[in-house]
Amino acid sequence: MSDPIGAPRPGYSRALRPLDAALIVIGGIIGGGIFLNPGIAAQRTESGLALLAMWVGAGGLTLIGALCYAELGARRPSAGGIYVYLREAFGPLAGFLFGWTMLLVIYSGSTAAVATIFASYASALFDLPPRAATPLAAAALAFVAGINLFGIRLGATIQNAFALLKLLAVAALVACGLYLAGIGAGAHAVLGADEARRGVGFMGAALPVLFAYSGFTYLNNLAGEVDQPQRTLPRALFLGMLGVVLAYALVNVAYLAALGHDGLAASTAPAAEVMQRVFGTVGAKVIALGIAISTLGFCNITVVAGARVLQVMGEDGLFFRSVARLHPVHRTPNLALVLLAGWSIVLVLSGSYGQLLDYATFADWLACAIGVATLFWYRRHDGGASTSFRVPGYPLLPLIFIGVIGWVVIETMLSNPMNAGIGVLIMLAGAPVYFLWRRLFSAARP
Repeated sequence: MSDPIGAPRPGYSRALRPLDAALIVIGGIIGGGIFLNPGIAAQRTESGLALLAMWVGAGGLTLIGALCYAELGARRPSAGGIYVYLREAFGPLAGFLFGWTMLLVIYSGSTAAVATIFASYASALFDLPPRAATPLAAAALAFVAGINLFGIRLGATIQNAFALLKLLAVAALVACGLYLAGIGAGAHAVLGADEARRGVGFMGAALPVLFAYSGFTYLNNLAGEVDQPQRTLPRALFLGMLGVVLAYALVNVAYLAALGHDGLAASTAPAAEVMQRVFGTVGAKVIALGIAISTLGFCNITVVAGARVLQVMGEDGLFFRSVARLHPVHRTPNLALVLLAGWSIVLVLSGSYGQLLDYATFADWLACAIGVATLFWYRRHDGGASTSFRVPGYPLLPLIFIGVIGWVVIETMLSNPMNAGIGVLIMLAGAPVYFLWRRLFSAARP
């Protein structure tokens, strides 16, 4: 059942203020990627200039996507995000396929991958044996699900603390990198070519960089809990994304200034290496704590945002109806929270970080691009409706976003057909499940 035009679904408490919303955008993007993936991206670029161009370019592309989702959120300020947009524009099958893939791969895979990063850094911080990493990652996911069972306000307060602490870690890293480099580093040291990697290309770095930018759509899933959403959502998405792009650019400048392109490409933990050079073992411990907090905050947002999609699917009859129930006091989808966190724990126990990253990133950005495509449907069928925000440069900017992401998806399928193929098969496997579900549960609504 579609919502009335612009009407939020009843039940949720609109307790998220503008600052909460902006920090959700920042916290949903900054996880572990910026602390680890610049080294991978450096291996796949031939100079500091190319590396920075990739990070800033991907940031600009993500900002375009955020502007598109700002309009979508202003048009449909209710829980569910991409699922709602796909269901209304392309029908319930499209919405179900997103929800199916979101549960099995996108949100759960991202959460499991980042929880794995959390566990590795937390284990190093407290000198735990390697065998403790997996149960620690599972315990972290159980923790973030548990704190959100008691209302969005409590969860938002804890999330705000996570976001501010991770921004502090980013600021410390930038300051240490630039200090270590010194004034004499100059633009050549930062932008210079890496002869060992001349001719490696450019697009190979796209996937790890885009992974670090994924998560900007999570706020739309929580639109039903945002106060004055038609005003708050566009501002939070725009300002939050600008803050992330600036932070990522500065971190990469600090890495390049301190380590050089060749040193960054050779580093498996560039953030720890920079901090250790300045403060020794204490510096490495400090950044390990910052990364652990950052990744835990990301897992918190992903579980919370994904649970709202499952809840709306249950309300539509496209998932178990018990999942649609909100707690009578806290107004939270507790069963959906437990389900998504539980499946993420299963993935933690069964997969490696690299595999989870590839599956989740490919499917996530493909879903983002399809979500942006619904904007054309809304402009045609809902164009006269009052909305507080419209994407500037329409239709050029949405077309640029869809085109570039389509290019990355095709390149990924060509360069890594196994992982991309598995992601596509998981997505398509949802179609027979959908028709079987509709047949078995005749009460399901269109």
